Amino acid sequence: MKKYLNILMYMIAAFTIVFFCVDELKVQALENGAPETVEEKIVYLTFDDGPTGKVTEKILDVLKEHDVKATFFVVGKEINQREQVLKRIYEEGHSIGLHTYSHNLKSIYSSDESFIKEMEQTSQKINEVLGEEVNSKIIRFPGGSSGRLSEGLLNKLHEENYRIYDWNVSLEDGVNPNLSPGEIVQNAKKCSRNTTKRIILAHCNSNNKNTYNALPGIIKYYKDQGYTFKPIDQNTEEFYYRIKNKN
Repeated sequence: MKKYLNILMYMIAAFTIVFFCVDELKVQALENGAPETVEEKIVYLTFDDGPTGKVTEKILDVLKEHDVKATFFVVGKEINQREQVLKRIYEEGHSIGLHTYSHNLKSIYSSDESFIKEMEQTSQKINEVLGEEVNSKIIRFPGGSSGRLSEGLLNKLHEENYRIYDWNVSLEDGVNPNLSPGEIVQNAKKCSRNTTKRIILAHCNSNNKNTYNALPGIIKYYKDQGYTFKPIDQNTEEFYYRIKNKN
């Protein structure tokens, strides 16, 4: 029994020494001017399926009021007759991503070539409207990449410098636009992964009026939690779901 007590005492002593040594090193580093390493908490607020008219404009109003930059994954065909909305998105400093041209799942997922072609069509449409080579390479799969992204398609996309962004927070406003603003805010707090990087999926369809009504509450919540809002750009770490299809 005495032998085990001695072993336990040695373990406690060793742990105490290590603890104080690490703490002392941390104090010395801070005194020498080395910053304490704390991972930045970032939230990427993203909107799919636009640009639409009134709803996208209302979303932009809220973002401007709260000085928040977001990312809009646009559908090429929706740009027609809403060119001014797209220009406003760009001019107010939000990033623009590609969400296919037709958003027709049967068509876009019929082949890798069809998928990539729709991204190219949307990129061309964006450049026509904005009058310059925006050359967006950030993309989102309609419905998400799960079950749709193969290693083969991933390689083809990377060869063209496309970068994929799924999400780890969903407002669920795409499947249920009738959710109340309060319910949408609660959904915004639920992250599927324990991470300091949050990518929020939201929508700006014509029936998503409760989404823009919920935005002030979502923004306040994340700012209170110490998060910084940023738009996704070409340098943002890629985020896509695990690939199950190896072809």
